[in-house]
Amino acid sequence: MIRRVAAELMGTGVLVAVVVGSGIMATTLSPDLGVDLLINAVATVAALGVLIWTLGPISGAHFNPAVTLVAATRKEMAAKEAGLYVGAQVLGALLGVALANLMFALPAWEVSTNDRVSTGTLLGEVVATAGLIGLIGAVTRTGNGHLGPVLVPAWIGAAYFFTASTSFANPAVTIGRAFSDTFAGIAPSSVLPFIAAQLVGAVAGALLTEFFYPRPGVIPEPLDLPEPVHRPEGNS
Repeated sequence: MIRRVAAELMGTGVLVAVVVGSGIMATTLSPDLGVDLLINAVATVAALGVLIWTLGPISGAHFNPAVTLVAATRKEMAAKEAGLYVGAQVLGALLGVALANLMFALPAWEVSTNDRVSTGTLLGEVVATAGLIGLIGAVTRTGNGHLGPVLVPAWIGAAYFFTASTSFANPAVTIGRAFSDTFAGIAPSSVLPFIAAQLVGAVAGALLTEFFYPRPGVIPEPLDLPEPVHRPEGNS
């Protein structure tokens, strides 16, 4: 349990450090917003793949309270374990944002002023999180968990560009990013609406998983009906 919780703390921390740090570096290198977003996305996708591959065998590589809460709701992990995971994820996010800020000579924690709430961004968070949870459900239910290090980063990378929110899709990461007043930051007033949208998306993704990939035994077996009786032609 200690190793699993530590893996969640470290994985979430490194993920947030990459998201925030690459955002800071991007704005240092280029004034072009599109280039900045591209740098941020590529760094995040690469790091997420490495983290899932490295820490997945230890903790399952949740790094995300939405993923953990869905697993707990499905009785795939105990409530106590889920609580420890979520606590570690949030703490890891706070440590990760401090690491990123300090590497660029900024205060460890600085409240963001980047207001992100709009109808479009909240809808984007629902879509990004629903897709993430649905994808994780698909690869696990089909026995293709080994593809997680490729497919999960691919979804997040795509959602960086096709959602209005740039795909936070993670309550812990959202909380951590509130403490960096940089490119990747999010104002505290935007945090709760974003988390609410992410939880709605998590429910939607979980329902999609149950619809498309139901557990064995959920779909009724075909009825074992007797063969039809073929009567001979002619008068009966």
